[in-house]
Amino acid sequence: MKILAEAGRPGAGYAEHLRTADLSVGTYSLPAGAADGQQPHTEDEVYVVTAGRAVLWTPGGSAPVGPGTVAFVPAGEEHRFTDITEDLTVLVIFGPAEHTRRPG
Repeated sequence: MKILAEAGRPGAGYAEHLRTADLSVGTYSLPAGAADGQQPHTEDEVYVVTAGRAVLWTPGGSAPVGPGTVAFVPAGEEHRFTDITEDLTVLVIFGPAEHTRRPG
């Protein structure tokens, strides 16, 4: 067992807290008004919003997110947080671990 004490707490940018062959866990933080420049990932992602408010955009649609929101983004899907109205902190779970798959 390992307790990820810093996971989901506000920080700056992205901080990884755990990495195994099958998954990785980190915290992604963006201040209000920021632009999210992330690119599609080669791994599936689950986002758990721990603080803040924004909109999660994908080509298929957009959804408001806030504390307690859990969202799944499949590998390869373009996505980003927009309209960040409150400092946003998101727990990110990648499966398998981030950057372990080669771009297709």
